[in-house]
Amino acid sequence: MSTAAAWGMLLLAGLLDVLWALAMKSAQGYTRPGWTLLSLLLLAGFVWLLGRSLSVLPVGTAYAVWTGIGAVGTLLAGALLFGESLNAWRLGGIALVLAGIVLLKLAPA
Repeated sequence: MSTAAAWGMLLLAGLLDVLWALAMKSAQGYTRPGWTLLSLLLLAGFVWLLGRSLSVLPVGTAYAVWTGIGAVGTLLAGALLFGESLNAWRLGGIALVLAGIVLLKLAPA
């Protein structure tokens, strides 16, 4: 697999992580079977994609980038979909996480 494909899989894994978190919230503590099943499928999908990307990418960088995508994406989705707070502190945190992701992506392996 090429490095570009591995980064693409990692990005998709991060996006599935965000969708997984949203499905988990909608599952309401595993009381809604459809949402629960969807969350488990999304979980399996992002774990598989992350594992495939790790066959090429450095584990520390890949894991940090994946968790950053999940954290930032979930925070933004929570604000947009559920009206969760998005204040200056949270926006500053997002900026720091994004800066860290960019630095990790650009750093020599």
